[in-house]
Amino acid sequence: MKSKLIVCGAAGRMGKRILSLAVEAGELDIIAAIEDQGHPDIGKDAGLVAGTGPVNVKLDSIYPAEADVVIDFSQPAAADKTIDYCRESSAALVLGTTGLSDEQREKIKTASEKIPVIYGTNMSVGMNVLFSLVGKVASMLGEEYDIEIIEQHHRFKKDAPSGSALTLAENICSSTGRKFPGSLVHGRSGKDALREKGTIGVHAIRAGDITGIHSVTFGTLGEKLTLNHTAHSRDTFALGALRAAKWLIGKKPALYSMADVLGIA
Repeated sequence: MKSKLIVCGAAGRMGKRILSLAVEAGELDIIAAIEDQGHPDIGKDAGLVAGTGPVNVKLDSIYPAEADVVIDFSQPAAADKTIDYCRESSAALVLGTTGLSDEQREKIKTASEKIPVIYGTNMSVGMNVLFSLVGKVASMLGEEYDIEIIEQHHRFKKDAPSGSALTLAENICSSTGRKFPGSLVHGRSGKDALREKGTIGVHAIRAGDITGIHSVTFGTLGEKLTLNHTAHSRDTFALGALRAAKWLIGKKPALYSMADVLGIA
């Protein structure tokens, strides 16, 4: 018997790909596709909205009585409702929504005492390898190497810097004893914008339809090392989320990460 899956934000860019790839894989039973009550596609077949053909599940704003796992890549305003549902129904939660408030992050931690949760700013397998590498590289190179993070996304992305850029910075700070977010410098301007030692520059580019590019540059006098990850399509995030959902089902209540899913130390 297949595990029951709910896709939240199912009419959004990410939600459509998650639903389509879930249908293609055929490993999970999609029992609900959730959207905001005022969404114009409410009542339509979620598969048709996603462009994958009918799945006999209509877009709805009401959660079903029970599910095994929920994947949510919607908006911060919708996250509370999803977290509350999962806690009340004991469903596992894979949450990839970025731009959450500190209060919402605390709510996730509280929920993880009752249900298994994976919260990640980026579900890409390659990006999570980069998350693991940057702190180690920063520690090996030492204090004489300046660190700059540049992230690029499409023109429609609301939050900046990206959650992934912040995760990269946080991992570097954790490995090198820097304060987070106190060590971050967001862009530079003016006649006296000289780099301060120990800071991490973070820069956001918004242009066209860029899916996601993250670069971390370590530079000192005489050389530069750059680690880069480029997402060619949203499928990389959707496939990672589905992989996480299948892994999470049946796990004990706790707050997990994609590093746990991938077995990255």
